Amino acid sequence: MLESTPNALCFGDEFPATGMPCLVHVEGQALTVTFLDGLGQGQSESVAFADMAVSAGGINHDQLVLNWAGPTGQRTLYLKNPDVIRAFRQAAPDRLTLPLERAAEQVRQVRQRHRIVWGVVGGGLVALVLGLWFGSDLLVELAVDRIPVEWEQKLGESAYRDFLARQDVKKDGPAVEAVSEMIHRLTGPIPDNPYKFEVTVVKSDVVNAFALPGGYIVVFTGLMKKAENPEEVAGVLAHELNHVLQRHGLERIVKQLGFVAVVSIVLGNPPGLGGIMKQLGVELMTLKFGRAQETEADLTGLQLLHRAKINPEGMITFFQRLAEKDEGRVEWLSTHPMSSARADHLKEQLAQMPKQKTEPFTFEWATVRAGLGVSSNAIP
Repeated sequence: MLESTPNALCFGDEFPATGMPCLVHVEGQALTVTFLDGLGQGQSESVAFADMAVSAGGINHDQLVLNWAGPTGQRTLYLKNPDVIRAFRQAAPDRLTLPLERAAEQVRQVRQRHRIVWGVVGGGLVALVLGLWFGSDLLVELAVDRIPVEWEQKLGESAYRDFLARQDVKKDGPAVEAVSEMIHRLTGPIPDNPYKFEVTVVKSDVVNAFALPGGYIVVFTGLMKKAENPEEVAGVLAHELNHVLQRHGLERIVKQLGFVAVVSIVLGNPPGLGGIMKQLGVELMTLKFGRAQETEADLTGLQLLHRAKINPEGMITFFQRLAEKDEGRVEWLSTHPMSSARADHLKEQLAQMPKQKTEPFTFEWATVRAGLGVSSNAIP
């Protein structure tokens, strides 16, 4: 049974302009060329090595080109199959050694030029990608916009539950009730809020609070002990709520995933991405927001306090007192703006807002702090 898969292409006066597919075999001191028709069958022709001229050719000069005078005129055979070329070189007579070496040198030169060209092109593409990645957050923003809130909530909830499992959580008492009232006041004026915020008070002397993607917020009792009034705590909560609303945590995670993953999200949200993001949930606990994100959370948090009719001065005074710890720190060495600079910027923004009458909270702050073990005479 005749093999029907062509391994070369032959051109001649009697063949189509696109060439005739053929099978080539090396047999002794000659080539057997079988010209194939549409059924894979055709006539064969034997060509002696002594009748051939050899050179390199093809679009990329990576093919062995054989020329000879056929029965009806000049014929040109293009060989690209490495097995056939290898067999041809081994069987070729000495007189074809020099032409074969010249053809091989041509191939090497062309391949070297191609490597240089593709190296330049590849380097340019890498530079372009890095420029897009590090010079602009456009791709990250596009990727984040394509991630459903449901995915974000699952990611944040996983990290949230893991963290709380190792903490001493306050489940009731004046502090929990106070935080619940603050969150209710702050989330009420949010238009089209896609999140169901869940806030937990954790017993710890750490003066902090943090937000996770999906609407999960942790407040440490150390923050409530440090605050002189509930408006200061509400200011911190407004800041953290806006990290969630602006999807800052999700942006940081997407950026950590890398360029390829981001492009994959932009092009279609592959199912496997959910598993990757879930594995990154642990990293959310140590996630640091960028300077621009912190500033945005400050400004939108100030606006949220204003809409909720909570005195925004609390956020400003809290940052002012935190600024005492910033002495000696160079701002550009930190990913966060210095507290003093943040307080000054917020003062400027607040001065531009319309004046309005604020509404106090229903609880007594002294009672809340007493429930946390802070005496009424203690100075924060």
